[in-house]
Amino acid sequence: MTMNGWIQILLYCGILVLLVKPLGFYMHRVFKGDRTPLSPIFRPLEQGLYRICGTSEREEQHWASYAVALLLFNLAGFLVLYVLQRLQGGLPYNPAGMSAVDPALAFNTAASFMTNTNWQNYGGESTMSYLVQMAGLTVQNFVSAATGIAIAIALIRGFARASGRSIGNFWVDMTRATLYVLVPLCVVLTLVYVWLGMPQTLGPYVNATTLEGARQTIALGPVASQVAIKMLGTNGGGFFNANAAHPFENPDAISNLIQMLSIFVVGAALTNVFGRMVGNQRQGWAILAAMGVLFIAGVAVCYWAEAAGNPLVHALGIDGGNMEGKETRFGIALSALFAVITTAASCGAVNAMHDSFTALGGMIPLINMQLGEVIVGGVGAGFYGMLMFILIAVFVAGLMVGRTPEYLGKKIEAKEVKMAMLAILCLPLAMLVFTAIAVVLPSAVASIANGGPHGFSEILYAYTSAAANNGSAFGGLSGNTPWYNITLGIGMLMGRFLVIIPALAIAGGLAAKKTVPASAGTFPTDGPLFVGLLVGVIVIVGGLTFFPALAVGPVVEHLATIHGQIF
Repeated sequence: MTMNGWIQILLYCGILVLLVKPLGFYMHRVFKGDRTPLSPIFRPLEQGLYRICGTSEREEQHWASYAVALLLFNLAGFLVLYVLQRLQGGLPYNPAGMSAVDPALAFNTAASFMTNTNWQNYGGESTMSYLVQMAGLTVQNFVSAATGIAIAIALIRGFARASGRSIGNFWVDMTRATLYVLVPLCVVLTLVYVWLGMPQTLGPYVNATTLEGARQTIALGPVASQVAIKMLGTNGGGFFNANAAHPFENPDAISNLIQMLSIFVVGAALTNVFGRMVGNQRQGWAILAAMGVLFIAGVAVCYWAEAAGNPLVHALGIDGGNMEGKETRFGIALSALFAVITTAASCGAVNAMHDSFTALGGMIPLINMQLGEVIVGGVGAGFYGMLMFILIAVFVAGLMVGRTPEYLGKKIEAKEVKMAMLAILCLPLAMLVFTAIAVVLPSAVASIANGGPHGFSEILYAYTSAAANNGSAFGGLSGNTPWYNITLGIGMLMGRFLVIIPALAIAGGLAAKKTVPASAGTFPTDGPLFVGLLVGVIVIVGGLTFFPALAVGPVVEHLATIHGQIF
């Protein structure tokens, strides 16, 4: 590790914290329905969309109605994207003449983008036409991210309201998240990316002649706009197969910094929105502090492991850390930082190949996802995932002192705890059960590139990434097979909707409860003690659930490497 590397990491953290409050202030006004500087532009369009949907901003929904609207909207998005892929060969804006996508791959991709996972079992520039990229994948990038924000806002209303029967209106929340938050920021980011050198064109691929005289086809397309929403919406699907390691998607260190900030900024700002909506901004800063502790710990371990490199390589007299699978324009520090950011959020974009990380360096992205990606997390998804752990933390605190647990004046009872545990436990169900089946299924094992613990990690990473709605790939696994396309798609659906439904049920239950005034016996939830308790609960739950799997994967691989064995 170097001082220069740590300066870059701390600079990133400082800029992110500075952005939290202004963006949180703006988003709070948006979801309150207050007038914003963008209202003259988007207000008429917003009202028109409500008329099309047959609703209005004054019409609110019970949590069950909110959930039904959400599920039907996502089902429609899934079907549209599936059909676009299957009919791709006969549709316009297909200059490279892409054929129809295989049914199993089309199912996987539709489930992936609809759930904000963006796992890709294909090469974007060689499989998807411009029309599918824009009208299918990019649209889902916006609406899946907006769906996550809407759920977070609905859950926050559950804490903020008292004796209410509604938690807002899904159509209104999703529309405002798209029009006032995602679209304006993406327009600005797209222009910046074009200025930095990213392609943005509907023209055909370019044929070039190399210095050796060979013919080469250079893939182009509407790259900048896709990158803007894939990062801001924590989607992560790359226009090109190499993702953010491709120079057309991530030209230099400036674009790399902007993309890392984009991944975290909306999720981090939601903590400030939470504090403002519940009337105590310290509550939001406490949640962000807990996220920050886990994030810095992950960055420190990953950076240390990659900077230390492979002891077998050192034995050959070669020093300088582990640069395998990394871009020299980013180096070890920014590659490790990007890996932790993209897996702490449900983004999945990569600027280095995680399969080439050291055993312990690659373990940190795994742990980030297995914890439910609550360390800032995906836009909205990470925040409502963190609120599930908060309910468990205050329940544990109540047991320790013999009092009914409370959070923000709301009594946390058996119903809320059961729903929170259901949301938390659905992830290991999808991650570990599918992994256990795949490691004994010959056709599934045949897809891995490495044997031993590293091969096990490749399979574990794939199902962890799918269920956590992350979408990053460890590499070394050929996932474009019927088995992986179907089971990974099922894992994505489980990881998305088996968390969303309990979260909305909790929101509805909390909104109906009266607020109990704070007393001398109330456990404070805005100080260091609560931050420590929350971090401890997250680590313990994750540790007890996933340590056995990690022990036979990256931990064993690390110990074997020390003793001279590689896989």
